[in-house]
Amino acid sequence: MNHPIRILGIDPGLRRTGWGLIEALGNRLSFVAAGTVTSSEKNDLAERLVQLHDGLQQVIATQSPHEAAVELTFVNKDAGATLKLGQARGIALLVPSLHGLAVSEYAPNLVKKTVVGTGHAEKDQIRHMVKILLPKAKFDSDDAADALAIAVCHAHHRGAASLETKMAAKIAAATRGAA
Repeated sequence: MNHPIRILGIDPGLRRTGWGLIEALGNRLSFVAAGTVTSSEKNDLAERLVQLHDGLQQVIATQSPHEAAVELTFVNKDAGATLKLGQARGIALLVPSLHGLAVSEYAPNLVKKTVVGTGHAEKDQIRHMVKILLPKAKFDSDDAADALAIAVCHAHHRGAASLETKMAAKIAAATRGAA
């Protein structure tokens, strides 16, 4: 690998969707940008999803990532909140895909374990480790810090994710050929 890969990490949320962009060149990671896309609680759900869509579209248009990574949704006790988070996550998956980017998904515990060393890290530990791993990082929210952590996780696991995708495609092709 002799050219940097720009990785967009996305931490989906209906109120605030964090995004963080890093460059990976081999094992070297560099901070590029980070921020938060927000939606207005005064708007109805459909309008809020449009706000997230448009905000992520702008991020991708201005930052030109090569790949994207999105955090998997956790299920909580409030089914309504989980459903709304899932809809925001759908936007986070859709927008990069519309731009032709490969999109990987990572469980929150894997992101924390990759960045902090334990799968049950707290927000302040994530922020601290992101600053250590990306000393020039500037972020405006915990959501943006989490998005940078997701991008770092993808940088460390992207080869394995790519291999899994290729193997799944080969298995699917073999299954179709056997039928």
